[in-house]
Amino acid sequence: MTSAEVSVEATDGETTILKSVCRSCHGGCGTLLHVRGGELIKVEGDPDSPLNRGRLCPIGTVTRDLVYHPDRLKYPMRRVGKRGSGQWDRITWDEALDEIATRLGRIKEEYGPESIALGTGTGRHHIRWVSRFGHALGTPNWAEPGFAQCFHPRVNTCILTMGEYPVCDFTGDVPAETIMYWGHNPVNSGPDGETRFNARDSLAQAKNIIVVDPRETELAKRADIWLQVRPGADDALGLAMLNVIIGEKLYDEDFVSRWTHGFDALAAHVGQYSPEWAEPITWVAAGKIRAAARLFAKTKPALLEWGCAIEHTPKCIQTIRALSMLPVLTGNIEIPGGWVFGMKGIGRFPSLIELLSPEANAKRLGGQQFKLLGGEGADLPAAHIPTLLQAMREGKPYPVKAFLVFGNNTLTTYANSSLVYESLMKLDFMVNADLFMTPTAELADIVLPAASWPELDQIAGLPTIAANVVLGQQKSVRVHECKADEEIFTELARRMNLPGCTEPVRDVLDSQLKGLGITFEELTKKGFVKVPFKYGKHEEKGFKTPTGKIELYSTRLEQMGYAPLPYYEEPPESPISAPETAKDFPLVLTTGGRIPFYFNSEHRQLPKLRKARRDPQAEIHPDTAARFGIESGDWMWIETKRGRMKQKAKLTTGIDARVINAEHAWWFPDEEGPEYGVWKSNVNLLTNSEPPYDPAMGTYQLRALLCRIGKAE
Repeated sequence: MTSAEVSVEATDGETTILKSVCRSCHGGCGTLLHVRGGELIKVEGDPDSPLNRGRLCPIGTVTRDLVYHPDRLKYPMRRVGKRGSGQWDRITWDEALDEIATRLGRIKEEYGPESIALGTGTGRHHIRWVSRFGHALGTPNWAEPGFAQCFHPRVNTCILTMGEYPVCDFTGDVPAETIMYWGHNPVNSGPDGETRFNARDSLAQAKNIIVVDPRETELAKRADIWLQVRPGADDALGLAMLNVIIGEKLYDEDFVSRWTHGFDALAAHVGQYSPEWAEPITWVAAGKIRAAARLFAKTKPALLEWGCAIEHTPKCIQTIRALSMLPVLTGNIEIPGGWVFGMKGIGRFPSLIELLSPEANAKRLGGQQFKLLGGEGADLPAAHIPTLLQAMREGKPYPVKAFLVFGNNTLTTYANSSLVYESLMKLDFMVNADLFMTPTAELADIVLPAASWPELDQIAGLPTIAANVVLGQQKSVRVHECKADEEIFTELARRMNLPGCTEPVRDVLDSQLKGLGITFEELTKKGFVKVPFKYGKHEEKGFKTPTGKIELYSTRLEQMGYAPLPYYEEPPESPISAPETAKDFPLVLTTGGRIPFYFNSEHRQLPKLRKARRDPQAEIHPDTAARFGIESGDWMWIETKRGRMKQKAKLTTGIDARVINAEHAWWFPDEEGPEYGVWKSNVNLLTNSEPPYDPAMGTYQLRALLCRIGKAE
């Protein structure tokens, strides 16, 4: 029993306030948990937290409703009917863990540890523990959609280019003069410690705002310059801006000469990518491109605030490379109010990857081909999801027989949901740990009830990777028979006599905090520690690259066989690359825009949030809607070569008449199981997990797809 639990039980009838950190998304807002008589009675923002200063978003305010929701998974269950039948029996934790350990042991012995795969969702408390357990088990095959499609392409690319991953200096004392928001809408989302609130505060202080987005978001309406880019053409736009900055000599000559490698090669290379060249590709006027490039280059400090939209097409690494050079060329690196490298307030997580032999590492699905995802260019190697699913379906290059899923609704969050379903149905054994029953969990053999964030101990170093602020997430209550994912891994590892992942969770947390000189228990009393920040760290030891400089011409990418300079490449399914397909599917589909009341596929069970957004909305221009007889609020079909689904039409002039924007991750917990409406409005019925992929990252196409529409009667 923790000291927090003792405090709660010792003050029965009184209210105890515990400091923690909200993880209903992975933004990291500091919170105060009010506990009375062993019950969580209120959750409010921590006014002392530098990340949110007392504020909470709609999702955070309903945390109590999440913890005590009547539909929470309450105890372990074993499937008794055929897979997907929705028939379950209650079992004990000992029965569940013993059966999982036994069946995994048999599969490991017969097919090898690589035949067991693990899947997880977005990067919160449990994500690193998934790969950690896999490494202890001996399998290199763990996967998370974001490792090829969200955030980690930026992480791995920036580490190769700069030696570190840069973050926006939102918690410093100097505000940015200019902020360019590219493929991200932080008004509606706040990932990785760059919360909705510190992003909003910086927005209010900035003198100039540039927004790159196909949609006229709230940010776009406030922008000085809105670049309404065609979905999937971000690389062309970024290269054209580099062309202007270099061609007009707007770059920081001192920083570039002292601290970059390959400038002359880059300058010669981008000479071909003029704004006039980019205009027909991007649908953005050449004059606007020049104006945006000049504004960004001529003011300092300037920030590039980017999001996962740039990582949703199969050329994401070179897109990231091009965009990352904008702050570099303008000298906005490691200065107050610019892009900064973190202070690493917590130690590197003990992933146990050292337990994998070279032979086991070589078996990582997709690792040999996609080196930035699963090989030498990866910060934490992961398996390639399409290759993993193929191994489930076809046994190629070897069979994957078991899949353990923690905190991921796979049928809604992997591309091409029909193919995902086919793959999961081929498994011999599947386990799913989650807060609620989902369409994915209904396919499992054993379902485990996971603890929600106020029910478990963890630490959060934010922004992610940088860890400039370290927050303690502490268990305040525990409902039903729920367990934290970390505890599940520890108990399974002990049952299976694995060589690691067996120590208590608190021991791992304490080991990560040694550099701060505090224990986890001391951290929870403080709530958070803000690490004193130092700018210009490169002045002492240079950048952590082979040349000691930021590599505009990447020696590491060249060494691995990839292009050392960023280049333009059209998405494989677009009006330009696939004109024959465009005859039948004439509109461009973009997906993934965030809804402020949900986090990806989560929270649709919560009445207060569902009231705010009952049904999915697809944005369509009024002229396009009129052509197809669609009125505001009508259900309309959206169809690609993979399938079709329907969402409600939201008419707006803030989108190009050639573009449709569909919301992602929709399912309907209030509809009948075991499917819960997953085939009704799920945009991943339309997305593409087939090749070609990003040659370095294995990224597939989630945006810039070709579609057609029609009114759904």
